[in-house]
Amino acid sequence: MTTQTRQQARPRTPTQQVLVEVRQERDAQNERWGEQNHPSGGGRAPEKAYAYYAQRAADWKAINDARVANGTLGFDSILLEEVYEALAEEDPAKRRAELIQVAAVAVCEVEAIDRRSQA
Repeated sequence: MTTQTRQQARPRTPTQQVLVEVRQERDAQNERWGEQNHPSGGGRAPEKAYAYYAQRAADWKAINDARVANGTLGFDSILLEEVYEALAEEDPAKRRAELIQVAAVAVCEVEAIDRRSQA
C-alpha cells in the first residue's frame, strides 16, 4: 500500500474536511473571477482605514474581554476582533499572520457548527 493510498484510507479529521471545503470554494472563486491580486488596503486613503480598523480591533478586544468575564464569549466577536486586527496591519508579513488567525477561527467555528449538527 502506498503512502497516498494509506492517507486516503484514513478518515479525515474535522479540520481536514473543512479545509477540503475551503479548497473547493477557492477553486470555485478562481473559476469565476480568475486570480485575484488586489492591494491589501483599498480606498483613497488606506492609512486612514488602517487607523479605523485598529480602533475597531481595540473595541472588539474590549468586548471580548467583557464577554469572557461574564461567560458570554462567542465566535462572532472573536472573528470580528481577528478580522479587524488583520485589516489594521500594514506590514505584509504581520498581516499574513493575522489572516491565518482569521482563517483558523473561521475553520474552528465551522467545526463547532458541524459538531452541534451531529449531536
